Formats: sequence, structure tokens, C-alpha cells
Amino acid sequence: MADEKPVLEETAPDTTPDVPAKPKSRRRFIVIGVVALIVVGGLLFWWHSTYYEDTDDAQVNGHLIQISSRIAGQVIKVNVEENEAVKKGDVLVEIDPKDFQVAEQQAEANLQSSEANYEAAKVNVPVTTINTGSTLSSAGADVHGSNAQIAQSEKQLEAARARVVQAQANATKSDADLQRYKPLVEKDVISKQQFDAAVDAADANKAALAEAQANVVAAEDAVRVARDNLARSQAALQFAQTAPKQVAIQKARADQAGAQVAQAQAQLDQAKLNLSYTKIIAPEDGIVTRKSVEINQNVSVGQNMMTLVSLDDIWITANFKETQLEHMRAGQPVVISVDAYGGRKYDGKVTQIGGATGSVLSLFPPENATGNYVKVVQRVPVRIDLAKPEQNSDHLLRPGLSVEPKVTVKQ
Repeated sequence: MADEKPVLEETAPDTTPDVPAKPKSRRRFIVIGVVALIVVGGLLFWWHSTYYEDTDDAQVNGHLIQISSRIAGQVIKVNVEENEAVKKGDVLVEIDPKDFQVAEQQAEANLQSSEANYEAAKVNVPVTTINTGSTLSSAGADVHGSNAQIAQSEKQLEAARARVVQAQANATKSDADLQRYKPLVEKDVISKQQFDAAVDAADANKAALAEAQANVVAAEDAVRVARDNLARSQAALQFAQTAPKQVAIQKARADQAGAQVAQAQAQLDQAKLNLSYTKIIAPEDGIVTRKSVEINQNVSVGQNMMTLVSLDDIWITANFKETQLEHMRAGQPVVISVDAYGGRKYDGKVTQIGGATGSVLSLFPPENATGNYVKVVQRVPVRIDLAKPEQNSDHLLRPGLSVEPKVTVKQ
């Protein structure tokens, strides 16, 4: 048994054809590639969401200038058509200027008349000052003269009354002498000549008495006249003492005339302004839209005739979700992609972040007091200005175009 050798079993030859073996690592490579793509995509998403914020809820905004009339009148010329580009200062519409030209001429005539009245009033001020001053001085002198005249008349009256007393005494003495001489002349004690002399002396004294009495009456009249002159002089002095008031009145008239000149000048300026308003000019460069004015149309003050879209002052209003504003600040750079031009890029910067969400600023803000509140992510308007305005020198950005801004919130 020990010497027995194992019997080897003879195997049949393998007649199956050779088939190339599939690489065992192909599936592994696919799995690794998918995982790598997922990782890279995740990293890119994380990097993008960390360093950038973007939105597709954004559009171009600009100034829409409403062109209206500042005066009422009839349109005689319209120089623009719908969607026509205009430059600042171009005449858009002309209104019939005839009525306003007449108003300007009338205002100029009123101004000239007011200036003439003012010059006359100014000249009267120094004339009135001189006249009233001389009148005041003359009236004062007249009062002093009247007082002196009264004093002189009263002195003359006193002298006349003294002469009456003297003449009365002389007449009494003459009468007494005559009474004494009558019996003496009858007895031939005195001569007839002496008696006649006594009679003549008595008559002369009576005449002197009458004259003295007449002088008293005249002196009394002179005193009364002097007092009347004093009253007139005092009245004239009181009137002359109103000279400062008269000068002030004349100055006030001159000032009033000056104010009328200023008023007439203002009316002329307004007339010139109204005449200039007959030509309605473009306030900015832009494109005319919504034209609603035609020739021979009567327009009123404030009536809108067309809208001018300004293409120079353009900005972007982007509505970002409130969850995107954590790291957003004014001054951050922005890349703006415009849908209308195949994604053309513009450089911008964040200028302002809105003070309230769009829903709050809407015409009908939402009411959340119903008890069925559902939290909705709100959007906040963010203003983005062009960092390089020369990029829009061709004015391709138009208000209302959709854009996609991407804000770099981290460097």
C-alpha cells in the first residue's frame, strides 16, 4: 500500500475560445468621476454662493420725463415724431406766440410809464424839501414880526391914550379960562383980544382932544390888525411845521412809484418768460415716446404732450432675496449681463439698498393678520449704477430691459 503511487487523473484540454476580459476598474472610474463631478459642482456652488449673489429679477431703469405745456395756446408746429432721438435744447413743439408778444409789448409800455412817474416823484422830493424849509423859515419870521408889530401898536395905543388925557386936560383948562374971561371981558377988565385968544385956545384944545381920541381909535385898530396878523402868521407857522411830514409823504410817493417800477419789471419778466414758453425744448438727450400732440391742437397749462426717455442717466433696480443681503454693501462691484444683447457685460457697483421690501412698497401691502400666515422670502430692491458710463455710450441700455446682475460680496 505504501508503494502505491497516486494515479493522476488526465484532464481534457480547454477548447473554449479566448474572450478578452473586461477591465474591472471601468465601473470604478465612472463612480469616481461622478463623485468628482458632484464634489467639484458642490465646491463651485459653495464658492459662487459664498462670494457672489445674483438674481434674474432685475431691470434697467431711467428717467421718464413728461413734456408738458407751461402756458395755454394753440400748437402751430410739432418738430418730432414717435421714437425719434432728440438732443438737449432741441425745439419739440411751438405754440402760437402772438398773444404773448402783445403782452410783452404792453408790459414794456407799463414799465416805461412807471419809470417816468418814478423819476418825477424823485425830483419832487428835494423840491418839496426846499419849499417847505423856506416856508417854515418865512412863517417863523412872520410870527416874530407880528409880535413886534403888536407890541409897537400897543405902545402907540398907550401914547395915544396919554395924548387924549393931555388934550382933555388942556381942553378943560381952556374951558375954565374961557369961563373966567367972559365976565372980565364984559367989564372990560381984559381986552377983547385976550378973550378971543382964550376962545381960540379953547377951540384948539377941543380939536386936539378930538384928534387924540381919533388917534386912540386908530391905535386900537392897529393893535387889532397886528393881532390878526399874528394869528395868520401862527397858522402859517403851524402849517409850515408840517414840512417834515410833507417831505415824508413825497418820499413815500417816490417809494410807491419805485415799487410800481419793480412790479412793472416783474410783469415784463413774466411776459418774456411766457413768450419763451411758446417753444418747448428738450431738457435732456433722449427718445420721444407717447406723443399725443398735433398741429392746431389747443393745449392747456400742464397738459402732457409726450414722454422723453433719458438714455444718459441709467441705473439697474435688482430685487434680491432677503437671504442674499447678509454680506451685500454699497460700493461692491457688479457684473451686469443684458438679455437683449446676448449677455453683453457691463460693469456696475451697488449704490443703495432699499429701505423696505417690494411687497411693503406695493399699492396694496399684504395683510398677514388672518391667522393663516405662510412665511415667504421677501425681495428688497437694490440700486446698481454703471461703474463705467462710457460702456453705454451707444445708448443700448433702455429702461425696462431685463438684466442679470452678479454682485461680488466677498473679495
